[in-house]
This record gives sequence, C-alpha cells and structure tokens, in this order.
Amino acid sequence: MFGNYLIGLREGLEASLVVCILVAYLVKTDRRDALRPVWSGIAIACGISLAFGALLEFGTQELTFEAQELLGGTLSIISVGLVTWMVFWMKRTAQHLRAELHGKLDAALAMGTGALVATAFLAVGREGLETALFVWASVRASGEGSSAPLFGVLLGIATAIVLGWLFYRGALRINLARFFTWTGGMLVVVAAGVLAYGVHDLQEARFLGGLGNRAFDISSTVPPDSWYGTLLKGVFNFQPDPTVLQLTVWALYLVPVLFLFLAGPRRPAAPATPAAPTAPPAPTRGGGAAQGG
Repeated sequence: MFGNYLIGLREGLEASLVVCILVAYLVKTDRRDALRPVWSGIAIACGISLAFGALLEFGTQELTFEAQELLGGTLSIISVGLVTWMVFWMKRTAQHLRAELHGKLDAALAMGTGALVATAFLAVGREGLETALFVWASVRASGEGSSAPLFGVLLGIATAIVLGWLFYRGALRINLARFFTWTGGMLVVVAAGVLAYGVHDLQEARFLGGLGNRAFDISSTVPPDSWYGTLLKGVFNFQPDPTVLQLTVWALYLVPVLFLFLAGPRRPAAPATPAAPTAPPAPTRGGGAAQGG
C-alpha cells in the first residue's frame, strides 16, 4: 500500500502543481475567461487516464495466461522506463517548471481556446497516463489480491490535491527540488521491484528462460503470508525466491540509476551579483541636467 501511496502522491503532486501554476497565472494576469478551456483540458486528461487504467485492468482478462504474462511483463518494463525518465526530468526542471508552463500558456493564449485545452490536456495527461500504467504494473507486482493498493493510490492522489490547494493558497512552502529528489529516489527503489516482477512475467510467458533457476529461497525465513513479508512485498515488491535473471536485472537497474539520480550533475557556482548602480544626483534648483542634442 505504501508504494502505491507514494506513486499517487508523487504523480498527483506533479499534476496538482501544473494545475496550480496554470490557474494562478491566468488569475494574476486577469484572464479568468481562459479558465474554462483549461479546466476542460484537465477533465479530458483525467477521463482518458481513467479509461486507460480500466482498459489495462479489464481488457486483459480474456487473454490466455501466457499472453497476460507477456503483456504484463512488457508493460511493466515500459512503465519503469517512463517513471525513470519522469523522475530525472522532474529533478532537472523542478526549479524552472513555472517559467516553462508560463511560456507555453502565453503561446496558447495567443492561439485561442483550442490551444488552451490542448496545453492543459498535455500538461496533465502525461502524468495521468504514466500514473495509470505504473500503478497497474505495481499492483500486479504486489499481487495482494485486495483493494489496499488502489486505496493507497487514491489516498496519495487525495493528499496531492490537498497539498496542491495549499500551494495555490500560499499556505505551504517547501523545497520542491529536495522533495522530488527524496520521493524520486524512493520511486526508483519501487520501480526496481516492478522491473524484476516484469522479468518474472516474461519468464512465466516463456519469452525468457531461467524460470527454475533460483538465486536464493528464503521463503521459510520471510514467509510471503507473514505481516513483514506482506509489508516488504507491498512496499518494495520483494520476492523471497527470485530467479537469477530477476536478481541480476534488479541490481543492474537499481544501483546505477539510484547513484546517478542521487548524485546528479553538479550545479555550477552562482555568478556574483553585480552591484546595484548608484542613483544619479538630483538636479539642483537652479539648473537641470545637461541634455544631449
């Protein structure tokens, strides 16, 4: 549940920040007439994201077992790729997101209503589709067979909406770069588990070999049905008897990606702030400043 809560919080907060920035900019520039097409684009993005999630959940039930595992493994790997790209992109652009969105919104305002709808749709829709895909893959990986993962996602999204509203009202100030760094690092750990489970799906679909080649088996020490086994499974997608290929892929993804994400590029030193120019002396009562001809 915690892993899915983190997904809902992280992705939901990104979407909430985007909405807050768009709405606040229109309100401050006295363009309230443009709010309706922006909300329309947001509503369309949410609807398509929900429909995509429903398609993933119900559209695969009629497939054979091998086809389900093949599709599930493939989409799990794709979702890990998207989430990895997202956390790096957000870490890099968190400080400049406002300026980037303002520029896109200015261009859309000049083009008309359709451009406003498209801008809001694209800004929120990407987050929604990523969330639907990654949540579906994470729920498959957790294998809890209960409503806890879905409840975790909804709780995370609800928390993100509240935080977004507080940002908009100016009641909450946090270091967004630091926030997205910590949550992004935790998401990389969750994504590593989803990737390992996706590899396991492909092995069960007989697309990859080595299904019977176990790296270790500590099921007797960490029973999957115990409270701590369930906790490890729900948070980290931990499997007590992974295959050698699963463990290898998990390590090859987690170690370098987490290192690169937490290390990141070094920020250049900030240039020295130039001294403010001194104000010219006020003209005397008997004469004015010389004027050029």
